Amino acid sequence: MLAKTHLAITLFFALLLSQFVQNPSFFIVFSLFFTLFPDIDSKFSRVGKGKIFRLIQIFLKHRGILHSFIFLFFVSFLLFLFFPMIALPFFVGYGIHLISDSFTVSGIRLFYPLNIVYYGAIKTGGSVERVIFILFLIANLFYLTSIIFS
Repeated sequence: MLAKTHLAITLFFALLLSQFVQNPSFFIVFSLFFTLFPDIDSKFSRVGKGKIFRLIQIFLKHRGILHSFIFLFFVSFLLFLFFPMIALPFFVGYGIHLISDSFTVSGIRLFYPLNIVYYGAIKTGGSVERVIFILFLIANLFYLTSIIFS
């Protein structure tokens, strides 16, 4: 999926979950930040275009270890131990990215290095993804306006 779709989907779930955390603004911003993180292994992604990630891209294949639950759980655990405030936003943002990508035609290996690929029928950048983006954008606008006017 494209970065904008990941952001729209993650914003929706971060807004829903933000009512259960101490600092909702912090939670939402960092969930959105971390939802882009799995794609640092692709030079074609919005985040991966940064020169700082070129070394990672040499050693890691796109939709490899960075697109796995193993990586998600391991990093979330480390963050929980050393930086507990960002552990939950990391888990939510990163996890939603993985789940979203599992619905694409390319799919992901959720339990990397096992060769079990979870995939769907959504073509990255295709018309179905555009509809999903628009639906989540509308849902986010409705949710935000309901918060503002309640």
